[in-house]
Amino acid sequence: MTSTRAPELAARSRRPGLQNAPVGGASHRREPPTHLVGRALGGLRDLLLPAACAVCRAPVAGTLDGIVCASCLAQVVAMPHPHCERCGHPRLSPSVPLPTGLSPTGAPDELPPCRWCARLPSHVRAVRSVCRMDAGSGAALVHALKYEGWAGVAPSMAARMARLHLPRDVTEERSALIPVPLAPTRERERGYNQAERLASALAAHWHLPVWRDVLTRTRHTRSQVRLTPSERTGNVSHAFRANPSARARLLGAHVVLVDDVITTASTLNASADALVAGGARIISYITFGRAPEPGDRTVPDLDFDQD
Repeated sequence: MTSTRAPELAARSRRPGLQNAPVGGASHRREPPTHLVGRALGGLRDLLLPAACAVCRAPVAGTLDGIVCASCLAQVVAMPHPHCERCGHPRLSPSVPLPTGLSPTGAPDELPPCRWCARLPSHVRAVRSVCRMDAGSGAALVHALKYEGWAGVAPSMAARMARLHLPRDVTEERSALIPVPLAPTRERERGYNQAERLASALAAHWHLPVWRDVLTRTRHTRSQVRLTPSERTGNVSHAFRANPSARARLLGAHVVLVDDVITTASTLNASADALVAGGARIISYITFGRAPEPGDRTVPDLDFDQD
């Protein structure tokens, strides 16, 4: 455990402070000795282990919510508008002339067909992501959560996922959040499933249950890093299964799959196929980040692919 993780361990050990003393004479009550000792130890801990931002390592408030500084959170670059209403991928602006042949009717305000939607199966209703992975601090947040053991960044990331605009039918129909499962060996290596941490934090905002026991990986898969789109699809094909015991919950349900990043959608699509085979009616996806398209990327995205 490196010294940079000390702030998170320290944050986990914090205890709630004393509530404001009520009016009417109660303010003269003495604090119990155990509270005084706790406050003294807390001050000593802050002195010896000052909290630092998980991304830039600058000093931050010594609380679990302060594990990412305000500056790094402000540097998250949101997905641009306009975007496809179904898949959430950025679209050409209606004010920019369309390339020849892309508009089926020739109307000046018509967007071309969304090429990103073509990779989604018909049972996927909507896809949304908070930010780009090729600009701002979004990639660093994902990296801290996924590879550096900073599980405490998940609440800040999920708070931004909760504010994403989804089609009305999704918000009305969604019945549960389902994190994309990791292979057991990989989860043991990391100590947790980053998708599950995001789903748990997001559930508190959306007031939905998290179904952790519904979807499982049936086999170990290679990392998606450096695989072509077709190789990614083959790598995760039939790699997931809906647990038969969960069929009663899944039957006819609209559920939301949660993951940290979406790249080609291969992993999420394979998960969605398994859920539909298990009885689900329709699936939506939500992630924190979205990797850039091959023709648009400005930096390598090798660290931000799905497992």
